[in-house]
Amino acid sequence: MTEHEATTAHGSEPGILSKTLIALKVASGRWDTRLIFLATAVGYLLLYLFTVGDLAVGTSSGGLSIRVADDLSRAFASVGFFRFDVIALVSAGPITFLFSPLNVLLATVLASLVGANLALTYLGWIQPSACGLEASTGALAGIPALLSGAACCGPTILIVVGIQASGAIITGFELLVPIAVVMLVGGLLLIGRQVDPARL
Repeated sequence: MTEHEATTAHGSEPGILSKTLIALKVASGRWDTRLIFLATAVGYLLLYLFTVGDLAVGTSSGGLSIRVADDLSRAFASVGFFRFDVIALVSAGPITFLFSPLNVLLATVLASLVGANLALTYLGWIQPSACGLEASTGALAGIPALLSGAACCGPTILIVVGIQASGAIITGFELLVPIAVVMLVGGLLLIGRQVDPARL
């Protein structure tokens, strides 16, 4: 008897959070959903770091070089919209990585949410009982997360294209990150409640 069947047998239907946790547990036990989660999360993590400028690819062909800041407390200094200071610079051939622990943490959280959304969306699509169009909600919730990676660059983009950035527009860019997190968590709960482990 599965965990889902055991819960149903006791006469109480699990809540949205419980259903989502059960669906995530099922996803973590399948090689295909683990692969989807890993590929999506790693891809988004790299894309986010590239978008905010912490990861760059140039034409240099030098060897490995690591430089660390003298004052590691700079890691907590804010340098922009949900962006924090760099404490190390790592160069390896054409790749340059500016290491900011809090930037990496934020990117990892967003990447994990995007990966989990797509993994559960996949489970919703493959279960015999079709979930309808709502099964794609998790994938759609990843869109603002991708936009949030450009939040720090928003004002620069507006200047380049010649638009006068008002305070409201700049605040909108600043809110992209928390909005992305809220939408991704909401999407995760929405698709999680529709995945029926008993049908997989």
